[in-house]
Amino acid sequence: MLAVTEAAADAISALTAQDGIPDSGGLRFTLVTPEVEGTPLAVALAPEPTEGDQVVTAATGAHVFLEPGAAELLSDKVLDVQADAEGQLNFAVLRQDEGGQPV
Repeated sequence: MLAVTEAAADAISALTAQDGIPDSGGLRFTLVTPEVEGTPLAVALAPEPTEGDQVVTAATGAHVFLEPGAAELLSDKVLDVQADAEGQLNFAVLRQDEGGQPV
């Protein structure tokens, strides 16, 4: 199952609050078909999970919704937040052996 770091959970909570999404909302991953520029996943804020979604809830209460294909693809991954060269925070999906610390 996808693990969520504390930093990623905090970012999800901040994004959902900023956009006025209810506490039941979260970040939703879906498979993109066909892949866009080599990226198989799309991510968006969602007010609630869609029927069939796997729901991952971090210890802080932040939610990640995974449609079935995305859940399979991310089953051994960690969702984290990392700063790019300009200091902008971005979500990153890491293998669990890359040192991601799940919440």
